[in-house]
Amino acid sequence: MSIDPQVQGTKTETLVVEAREAQRRRRPGRVQRIGDHIRREWQLYAMLIPTILWLIIFLYKPMYGLQIAFKDYSVFRGVAASPWVWFEHFETLFSNDQFIRALKNTVIISFYSLLFGFPVPIILAVMFNEVLHQTFKKTLQTVVYLPHFISSVIIAGIVITAFAPSAGIVNTVLGWFGVSSVYFLTKPEWFRPIFVGTTIWQEAGFQSIVYLAAIAGVSPTLYESAVVDGASRWQMIWKITIPSIMPTIIIMLIIRIGNMLEVSFEMIILLYQPATYETADVVNTFIYRQGIQGGQYDLAAAAGLFNAVVAFVLVMTANTISKRYSRTSLW
Repeated sequence: MSIDPQVQGTKTETLVVEAREAQRRRRPGRVQRIGDHIRREWQLYAMLIPTILWLIIFLYKPMYGLQIAFKDYSVFRGVAASPWVWFEHFETLFSNDQFIRALKNTVIISFYSLLFGFPVPIILAVMFNEVLHQTFKKTLQTVVYLPHFISSVIIAGIVITAFAPSAGIVNTVLGWFGVSSVYFLTKPEWFRPIFVGTTIWQEAGFQSIVYLAAIAGVSPTLYESAVVDGASRWQMIWKITIPSIMPTIIIMLIIRIGNMLEVSFEMIILLYQPATYETADVVNTFIYRQGIQGGQYDLAAAAGLFNAVVAFVLVMTANTISKRYSRTSLW
C-alpha cells in the first residue's frame, strides 16, 4: 500500500511542530531563568545592593522634588501641598537678565574649555607613550596627575596667591619687565582665561589616563611593521596611534559635550566675585544664589531642570551624529 507523499510531508511537519512545542514547554521561562541565575550567583547580587540603594536614595528619590519647578513652592506647605503654577517659573527665568547672562557665560566658558582643554589630555597621553625612560616617565606622570587629587579650595588658594596684585608670582614677573601690577581676579576680561587654564592644569593629567589605556591596547605589531617600512615616530603617531584611539576620543567627546552646562561650580564660587559676575556667573552659580542664598527654591529647581534637559539633548544629538558618521557611540 503506497502512502501519498503530500500526506506524509504533512504528518512530518506536524510531528516537528509538536516536538518543538514540547521542547518549548520543557524549557524554563525567562522569569524562571532569571530567578535561577540570581539563586546561583546570589553573592554577586548581594554586592550590588549598596550601589542600588545609593542610586535609589540619592538619584531617583530626589526626582520627586522636580515638581517644585512647576509649583509655587513653600517650605511650610511642603511639596505636595504647594499649588501648581506650571511653566510660570520658566517664563520668569527667560525674562531674567541675570539668567540669560549666566547661560551665555556657561556656553562660552564650556566652549573654551572644550576647544582648549579637550585636546590637552590626548597630547599628554601621546607624549607619555613616547617617553622611553621609565623612571622619568613615572615621575612626570605623578607630577601631572597630582593637581587632580588636590582640593579645589587649595587650588583656588594657589590661583589667588599667584595672581595677587602685590606679592603674586605673575605680577612679580610682569614687574621685571616694567609692567604695573594688575589685580587679575577683579577684571572680568581675565576671569575666563584664568578659570579655563586652571581647570586644564588641574584635570588634564588625570584625564589622560583614559587615552593612555587606549594606547596600551594598540597592537605592538603595527608599530613593528611601521618601523620595518621606515616610518618615523611622528608618522607612527599620526598613522597608527591617533586612528587606533579615535573611538575612545569620540566617546569622551560625546560625554564632554553632554557636560557642557556643568561648569566646575566649586571653582567658580571660590574665584568669582561681584566685580566679575559679568563674565563669571554661570547657571550653577545662579541656581546657588537664587536657591540657597535667595530662598527661591522653585525658581532654582526650574533652572536646574532646564540645565538637565539641555544636557540630555546635547548627549543624544552628539551620540546620534557620531553613530551616523563614525559608527562609534555610547549606545
